[in-house]
Amino acid sequence: MNTINEKTIGIVKTNSMRVVDQDETFKLQCGKTLAPIDVAYETYGKLNETGTNAIYICHALTGNAHVAGFHSDKDKKPGWWEDFVGPGKSIDTNKFYVVCSNFLGGCSGTTGPCSINPETQEPYGLNFPVYTISDMVRVQKLLLDKLGIKHLLAVVGGSMGGMHALQWTIDYPDFMDAAIAIATTTRLSVQAIAFDAVGRNAILVDQKFKNGNYRQGQEPDRGLSIARMIGHITYLSEKGMRKKFGRSLRDSNNYNYNFDPEFSIETYLDHQGQSFVERFDANCYLYITKAMDYFDLCKDYGSLKTAFEKTKARFLVVSFSSDWLFPPEQSEELVDALVADGKDVSYCNIDSPYGHDAFLLEPEKLGATMKGFLESLHNKDCNVNYVANEDAPLSNKKVRIDYDLISSLIEPQSRILDIGCGNGELLLKLMRDKSIRGEGIELDQSQITRCISHGLSVVQRDIERGLEHYANNSFDYVILSQTMQTLKDPEKVFKELLRVGKKVIVSFPNFAYWRCRMQLFLKGKAPRTKQMPFKWYDSPNIHFLSIDDFDEFCDELGVRIEKKIPLQRTGVSSINIMPNLLAEQAIYVTSKD
Repeated sequence: MNTINEKTIGIVKTNSMRVVDQDETFKLQCGKTLAPIDVAYETYGKLNETGTNAIYICHALTGNAHVAGFHSDKDKKPGWWEDFVGPGKSIDTNKFYVVCSNFLGGCSGTTGPCSINPETQEPYGLNFPVYTISDMVRVQKLLLDKLGIKHLLAVVGGSMGGMHALQWTIDYPDFMDAAIAIATTTRLSVQAIAFDAVGRNAILVDQKFKNGNYRQGQEPDRGLSIARMIGHITYLSEKGMRKKFGRSLRDSNNYNYNFDPEFSIETYLDHQGQSFVERFDANCYLYITKAMDYFDLCKDYGSLKTAFEKTKARFLVVSFSSDWLFPPEQSEELVDALVADGKDVSYCNIDSPYGHDAFLLEPEKLGATMKGFLESLHNKDCNVNYVANEDAPLSNKKVRIDYDLISSLIEPQSRILDIGCGNGELLLKLMRDKSIRGEGIELDQSQITRCISHGLSVVQRDIERGLEHYANNSFDYVILSQTMQTLKDPEKVFKELLRVGKKVIVSFPNFAYWRCRMQLFLKGKAPRTKQMPFKWYDSPNIHFLSIDDFDEFCDELGVRIEKKIPLQRTGVSSINIMPNLLAEQAIYVTSKD
C-alpha cells in the first residue's frame, strides 16, 4: 500500500489522445510517414486563466508519462519524479499546470514498435519507421495543441528528456519562456554510442528476438535484460557503486569458484535487468537508443551557435560531478555556446556521488535550483519582481561599503559581468538602481541557487580557466570585487577581464593598511581585520597586495587607471593622504591603455 498525503498529487490517471488520425500524414525525418499516432499523457494541477503556467516534462529513455502520484491506492511505487513534482515541491502543482507524455516510439501507451500496424493488424515490430528526437518533439507539440496549451512557461527534461528540451527551444523558439536541461548533451559521445551498440546487439542476438517478430510471453528477455544491465552501469558512478556494494559477496564470505552470480553488484544488476523486462519492450529499446545516437545538434545545424541562434528561452543547465555518461564538460560546451550567442543562461554543476542517475536522486540540491528558477519565472509572470524589491531576501548578507561606490561608477543600462557574484547582492542593486543588464560567474553552488531564485543569470565557472566564450568588449563593465587576492594567476585573469570588458572595476583589501602592519609587528601573527576576518590557515587569500602593489601591477601591464578610490575603515570616504598606509581597501576603475 502507498502513503498518500498532502505532499503527493494523489491518485492520477494516464490518458490517451489521438494526435494524428489514420487519414492524415505525419512525415518523419527519415522520409517515411506514420499514422495514426496516439499519445499517452498525464496532467497535474490547473491551467490558469491566462494559460501562462504550463510546464511540459520530457522523460528519459526508460521513463513514461507517469511522473508523479499513484495510479491506485494499491500502487507500491509512485511516479518516477515523485520527489520533484507535487504540491509545494520543486515543480509545484499548486502553482503550475504540469504535462508529461510518453514519447513517440515508447511502450507505455504511445504509438511505437509494439503498437498494432493498421495495415497488417499485427505489431509493427521492426516495420516501425525510424524516428528522431525532433520527430518526438513534433508529436509532443501536437499533443499540447490538442490540449489547448498555446504557450509553455518552461520545458523540463533530464538525460534524453534534456535532448527533447533543447530541441524544443530550437524547433519552437516562441513557444516557451524557459528550458531546463538536466544531465544531458547536445550529442552523444563515441563511448556512449558504443554502449548503446552493445546493448542493441545483446537484444539482436537473443534467439527469441526473431527479427523483431516475437510474441507476448516469448520476448527476448535475456537480451533486453543484458542491455539494461549495460545501460544501468553507465547511469551509476564508480564511487557510488563502491560505497553501496564494494566487493561484498551476496551469500557468503568465500568464493564459490564457479560462474554463478556471487558479488552483490551482480545480484543488483540481475534484479535491474529482470524488473526492466517486465515493463519494457525490446524493439522500443532498439529504436529509442538509435534516436539518441542520431541526436547531434552540431551536425544537424552546422554548429551549436547556429542551432540556438533563434532561441528565445531562458536556460537553466544542470550537470552532476560524477556523471560520466553525460559529463559536465558536455554541459559546459552547451553553456559556452549559449553564452557566446548572447542567450540568457544559468549553469550549475552539482556535486553528487550518484552518477548520471543523480537527476532522479538529488531532490534537495537539484530541487532547490529548479524551484528557484521556476519561482523566478512565476513571480515575473505574476508581476512580482525580486530585482525591483528593496527588501529582496538575501542570505548571509554582509556589509559591503564598496557596493555603493561601485554602483556610483557605473552608467545606467550598461551590460555588466560580475565575477564571483556571490548571492547576487551587487547585481540586484545595480539592476534596481541602474537598470543594468547583468550576468554573474560564481563557484559556490548555494550562492548560485540563491542568484537563480532571484532571476539572475549566473554560470558556475572557475574564472582562472578563462572566458574564451565571451567576445572582445562583450561588457561595458566587468566587476572583480574582493577577489583579486584569491586568484592563483591574477595577471592572466586580469588580462582576460580587460579583453571582454571595456572597463574593469576592481576592489581588494589593502594588506599594507596600518592595522595589518601593527598586528604583524606587535603580535607577530598574520593580521585579521573586519575586511579580512580569516585565520592564516582558512583564508581564501593567497596573494597579499597593497595599493602600491596594484599601481605597479597596472603600470607593468600597460593598464590605464581611470579612477582610484582608497577607502577608510568606516564609511565610504576616500583617502587622499598616504592611502597605502591609511586605506583599508581600494576600488579601481581600469581599462586597456
